[in-house]
Amino acid sequence: MTTPTPLLSHDTSGAPSDDGLSDGGTPLVLLHSSVCDRRMWDPQWTPLAEAGHRMVRCDFRGHGDTPAATAPYRDADDVRTLLDALGIGRATLIASSYGGRVALEFAARWPDRVAAMALLCPGTPGHEPGPELAAFDAREEALFEAGDLEAAVELNVGTWLGPEGGEAAREKVRRMQRHAFEVQTAAEEEWGEVDELPEPALDLSAITAPVLAVSGAHDLADFRTIAARLADLLPDARHLELPWAGHLPNLERPQETTALLTDFLRQRAGA
Repeated sequence: MTTPTPLLSHDTSGAPSDDGLSDGGTPLVLLHSSVCDRRMWDPQWTPLAEAGHRMVRCDFRGHGDTPAATAPYRDADDVRTLLDALGIGRATLIASSYGGRVALEFAARWPDRVAAMALLCPGTPGHEPGPELAAFDAREEALFEAGDLEAAVELNVGTWLGPEGGEAAREKVRRMQRHAFEVQTAAEEEWGEVDELPEPALDLSAITAPVLAVSGAHDLADFRTIAARLADLLPDARHLELPWAGHLPNLERPQETTALLTDFLRQRAGA
């Protein structure tokens, strides 16, 4: 007997459209960074809802209110299961960092279900870390091996927020990252290490949706390179670099990022 995939913890806003398929009423699905959870979208949630969008934001496994996995899984599969349960056939994906990687996998596997994507400093499937990201990963692993969870949290806060990230943003990321570390560490002690399933073979050129790939001038080189390359890899994508941004622009300059997203959505609605 197959165990049903549990739904990701999530919030919704706005009334469902008749079919969830037309561009004018396409729901927005917000996917978070791995150092955050769905609360990272607090600054954008109310403005976008008040603009009339139907929205969904969710917590990946081991983040926010979603328990850690107890068996191998794929986050993109979890997102599809959630959208199916909510009756959403087609969506616009707004994603940050690791959420961008999930969005790209989702759009490559099920291109007809994605109307458009706005990707903030995205990761990408199959990316091999460059020197900066590899050094961060090694430092974080060393802190975990030393049992210094607090230092690992501070490493993430210091790495992923750029110079525009004020103390309120830093404390928000601190809370979200600490919670994820605690949930994931407790689950690993109980269940052992549970990894995502191997990445499926993906052809990113299969993505047909228009894409805005945003990078931050103060971000790690890996993510600046990824965003720039997506404009060449995808058939309908453009790259925009924000000179003031680090890795989490929606928390660093919330109003400016909300305006950027609103403009992108308005352009898509008028396309």
